[in-house]
Formats: sequence, structure tokens, C-alpha cells
Amino acid sequence: MASTSPTFQPLYLQIKALLVRSLDTGEWRPGEAIPSEIELAGRFNVSQGTVRKAIDALAIDRMVVRRQGKGTFVATHTEEKSSSFRFLRIRRNDGIDESPKSRLLDLKRAKAGAETARLLDLRPGDPVIVLKRVLNYAGEPAVLDEITLPAGLFRGLTRAKLDAHLGSMYSFFETYFGVRMLKADERLRAIGADDATAQILGVAVGTPLLAVERVAYTYGDRPVEVRRGLCATRLTHYHNELG
Repeated sequence: MASTSPTFQPLYLQIKALLVRSLDTGEWRPGEAIPSEIELAGRFNVSQGTVRKAIDALAIDRMVVRRQGKGTFVATHTEEKSSSFRFLRIRRNDGIDESPKSRLLDLKRAKAGAETARLLDLRPGDPVIVLKRVLNYAGEPAVLDEITLPAGLFRGLTRAKLDAHLGSMYSFFETYFGVRMLKADERLRAIGADDATAQILGVAVGTPLLAVERVAYTYGDRPVEVRRGLCATRLTHYHNELG
């Protein structure tokens, strides 16, 4: 017989959930300081230690950043030094971070197919925005990306705005649309390059590629991006971090 008793949740996780709700509703914007532990303890009528544990949990999830002597701030892709590398896992073998150069190939409106709708928690036929771009490392094309976004969250997204933005794609989403990517699930498989992909990436037809399907989530584990990337493996001084 299944138990009907309520599931116990530690108090600090309850406070964490309340803080996440405030982040989600925009009470504190990316880059802004959140109230002090003392203020939050008074707000929620709990101990300062409970608030500290809740904020520690947010920091582990990279939702906030503690700055010694300054306070706690809402994390932002715009300011994170490692923002470009948090999800993109291609690294130089010598350990030096090298930001890829992005070239937009296409941006269009479309209707979500059944699989994309499932991944984005939409209905089939709902409007989406589809971007295609190439990422270049050391002047060579390395990744062909197809990015699908719910159109309702990214109203007004244009090629001109994207071309004018200096920074990562995720900082663009955050700055213009208030959508912050917090985590991602990925599936990996190997495929052979077809004619169109081979031409874009400058490889022979049939060349092995690493296919990466990523679903990125914002607050509340809501899916807000499906990204399908095809990665060339011929750049010998780079490697993919799969862990």
C-alpha cells in the first residue's frame, strides 16, 4: 500500500524555493544584489543560518554569486567570465579558454514539430524561432548549431539585434529577453556528415561528427531551448569535455 504521508522538506530548501520564485519573477534582476541574510531572515521569519544554507544551495546551482565584502548577487551570463564555457564543452588541449567566433547562417519562424514540442513543453504547431549558426575555432568551422526557441519567450528577436550583440548567445537571451539558462541536459551520438553539413564544416561527406542534442532550462526546470549541434573532430588541438 502506497504511503499518503506528506514528503518532508528541510526548511532551508523551502526558503530556497521562495528565493527561486523571486528570481523567476524578476524581483532581483541578473547582476543585482539580493537582500542581506539578516533582511531575508526577517522576511521569512527564520534564522540567519537557515537563510545562509538556502543561499549556499543557490550558489551551488549557480543562480547567485557571493562576493567577499560586497554581498550576494544574481548570477548573470553577461558578467560570468566562464559563461561561454559553461555549456559549450570544446576546449583547447593546452587548457587555454578560446571563445569561438559565431557566424549566423539563418533565422526564421517555424512551427514546432512533435519532438521539438515535447522537448520544449509546447503543443505541436506552436510558433518557434529557429537559428542556424557556425562556430569557428582558430579560423576553422568546428560546430554547426541549430537552435530552436519558443517564439512566445523571444518576441522581437531579429538578425539585426543578434548581429549587434557582443557576447555569448546566452548573454543575448538574458539581456534582451530576460531568459536565463541555468542548466542543460545533453545526448551524444556519432553520425556521418551529409552533403550540406560537409560543405559548411569543410569536411568530406561521411566524416564522423559528434552530434549533441541539448535541452536548456530556466527557473522551475522549464525548457526554453533545444540545440542540435554537429561538431567536427578534425581540430587536433581541441577536445570535447563530456563530463
